[in-house]
Amino acid sequence: MLKLTYTEFGLHLERVTTSLETLVAQRVVLALRLGCTLHVESSRAAFLISAHAPGLATLERMVRSFGASQSESKESQHSTLTLALVDDEFVEVGLQGCWIADSADADEGMFVTALEERVEFFVYELWQVTQAEAVCNS
Repeated sequence: MLKLTYTEFGLHLERVTTSLETLVAQRVVLALRLGCTLHVESSRAAFLISAHAPGLATLERMVRSFGASQSESKESQHSTLTLALVDDEFVEVGLQGCWIADSADADEGMFVTALEERVEFFVYELWQVTQAEAVCNS
């Protein structure tokens, strides 16, 4: 599963081994025990990766085959993933998943999604390459 954490300082992406259902259940129980409000909804998230990242063509092929296999299955256990060229420098990765935050209009929170394991790995690796490029270019 991929977990995107949105904070005032930016976005952090990580791969976690916990299932989506388990992670959401743990957050709900934690909020109940702390007496906090929690908003959970099906949602979409997007982030940018470098259009020049090595392996992007492989991810594009995987997304095409992943999408084709999902359309053949009426009940998919995985979320959808889209890629869209933004400009010469960046590609937008769009994900369907679950938004978890303090309120419906919160800017900070956590977005989780479950994809096929190889797809998750490639998305995560490409995001890391883009982050490393951003640090080197600053």
